[in-house]
Amino acid sequence: MRDILSDLEAGKLLSDPDPVRRAQIQMRTPLPKRFYKAVSVEPDGDAFGVRLDGKPVRTPGKALLALPNATAAALVAGEFEAQEKVIDPVTMPTLRLVNTAIDGVAADPQAVLEDILRFASSDLLCYRADSPQGLVDRQNEHWDPVLDWARSELGARFNLAEGVIHVEQPRGTIAVLGAHLARRADPLRLAALHVMTSLTGSALLALAVEAGGLDTEAAWLAAHVDEDWQIDQWGQDAEALSRRAQRKRDMLAAAGLLAALD
Repeated sequence: MRDILSDLEAGKLLSDPDPVRRAQIQMRTPLPKRFYKAVSVEPDGDAFGVRLDGKPVRTPGKALLALPNATAAALVAGEFEAQEKVIDPVTMPTLRLVNTAIDGVAADPQAVLEDILRFASSDLLCYRADSPQGLVDRQNEHWDPVLDWARSELGARFNLAEGVIHVEQPRGTIAVLGAHLARRADPLRLAALHVMTSLTGSALLALAVEAGGLDTEAAWLAAHVDEDWQIDQWGQDAEALSRRAQRKRDMLAAAGLLAALD
């Protein structure tokens, strides 16, 4: 299950997870041409599907691509509409996420829930630097409010550690998060939460965004406190920035889908 879920985060549905390498491959392998003229969203029973010239879109697993409301379906339709002469999956993160949810997560949502809980048991926000003071202050600024949110809104208290030595989290805390996630067990929502958790290294950041306790941009900055500190000290790397931009696009797509589901 984790192999399926990591398709979006690791780029396994793509030619290569590295956007620079992927661009090189795509220069040799032509992308499929746009074959449709009209994109529409149509009701289909209790769901909404995307139509290309009136024909329904299907997932790679041949399932009908159906979403619970027109707003969510419009996100996928917009990605199809944005394609010009060719169809580039890199620029369609919502479609890739929905495909993963339908073809993968729906088969075993409990496994996805448990994977998110595994992230929570070693959440990024619980591992703090002991120096330099500037980094310590920056972590406190971005991470403490999220831990406060988890304590006040979910009743989940986390233990903190300095450095990388594993710190055990209270069983009650993980149980609380498990119960919280169990109420969000539909495949689309779980897939989006898993993507955000994997991209940030923090289940707490993903859950705070989903609950409206943190906006997506703030969560993204919080996830990159350490990286940004290093950039401030040593400068930027062009390839690393390219990879980060691709991951952020996937993060924004997952957050956008969550918002549409609400």
